[in-house]
Amino acid sequence: MANRTLIRNADVVLPTGTERVNVLIEDQRIIGIDPPASVTTDHVIDATGLHLLPGVIDDQVHFREPGLEHKEDLHTGSVACAKGGVTTFLEMPNTNPTTTTPEALEDKLNRAAEKTVVNYGFYVGATGENTEFLKQATRTPGIKIFIGSSTGPLLVDEQEALEQIFAETTLPICAHCEDETTVRANRERLDGGKTFRDHSKIRDHEAALIATKRAVDLSTRHKHPFHVLHVSTAQEVDFLANRPEWVTAEACPHHLLFNLDDYDRLGSKVLMNPSIKTIADNKRLWEGLREGIIEVIATDHAPHTLEEKDQPYPRAPSGLPAIENSLALMLDAAHRGECTLEQIVAWMSSAPAKVWNIANKGVIQEGFDADLVLVDLHKKETVRDEDQLTKTGWSPWNGVELTGWPVRTWVMGQTVFTDGKVDRSIRGKEVTYNR
Repeated sequence: MANRTLIRNADVVLPTGTERVNVLIEDQRIIGIDPPASVTTDHVIDATGLHLLPGVIDDQVHFREPGLEHKEDLHTGSVACAKGGVTTFLEMPNTNPTTTTPEALEDKLNRAAEKTVVNYGFYVGATGENTEFLKQATRTPGIKIFIGSSTGPLLVDEQEALEQIFAETTLPICAHCEDETTVRANRERLDGGKTFRDHSKIRDHEAALIATKRAVDLSTRHKHPFHVLHVSTAQEVDFLANRPEWVTAEACPHHLLFNLDDYDRLGSKVLMNPSIKTIADNKRLWEGLREGIIEVIATDHAPHTLEEKDQPYPRAPSGLPAIENSLALMLDAAHRGECTLEQIVAWMSSAPAKVWNIANKGVIQEGFDADLVLVDLHKKETVRDEDQLTKTGWSPWNGVELTGWPVRTWVMGQTVFTDGKVDRSIRGKEVTYNR
């Protein structure tokens, strides 16, 4: 028998704007927006004073499984998602083994089906030698290329290999854009770097801009859909203002909210690739989002243990956990007047669904999946390391009070997070794609 839930009296962010309407869920789907009062239901949830949003789709996470499960795994990463209002994640291929073969992709999909409490998809990685696999893969959002170091065997820097990937494949491509030649020259000039601040001198503005220009040139000439991951500089925003329509871009909370001044306070906890930049870059990234030059916000959730992070530079690894706080960080930004709730929904839900051709997700609409999050725009709560559900158990925002938090999350019509607790027995679904 069908199971029906009515969410009453929420302010609902619809594709047409925010309205106070009731939303009816049947099993895994939304079947009614403002249904008649006589409708029969099994459960009624009074959401007076709360806002109902489509679940967040985070299109860039590193959940470390297989190979590095001591940092995170698919279950713990997905539990952190549920708490943060993220109902779908797309995970990157730089695991061990890398997701560069049909067998590795199938292994990840099988693991996720058994372990994850939210919906999932996995990118396939380009190596420069696996173009045949990239041409045939279907159960994936797209191809990830690392144009710049970060990832050992996944580095693709030779122009001939890049041309072949853009020319011969059809899946959307995304890339980590930092120019390897520039990074190496900077590292040599700085004798490898001695302080965490040196990281932003090694992985500087020029390294990011050169690689982004190179990738967009490939996309433009081959007319190949391309997504620029984690834009970090004002120069990239200015350059992307004139990109072709099939090129899209994203920003991450750490590049919007942290800058060079934070190295003194947080040290390796804000060590990232691409590196954090200046206050002026923070400002231009926000402008790029509001101007529509950057369409997506994603976390690049990349956890490491505190023991690993506590090493001196350059031994400390790059990356930080963010997924369970990303929506709250953006709601707090809206509270401060940086953006609107409707813009957050566009950046974190509808745009990623559109960029990656995700079927039936990203908006609150009849016939779409019931991936939803209720948020309390007035709830004040402080981020604390001891409350984090990510396996690493820390956050660079530890001690920061945020206004606006998710309070209930549904995945495919099932409540996976409420009353501060995640139902770890729920299982999400593999994402499907409209192409």
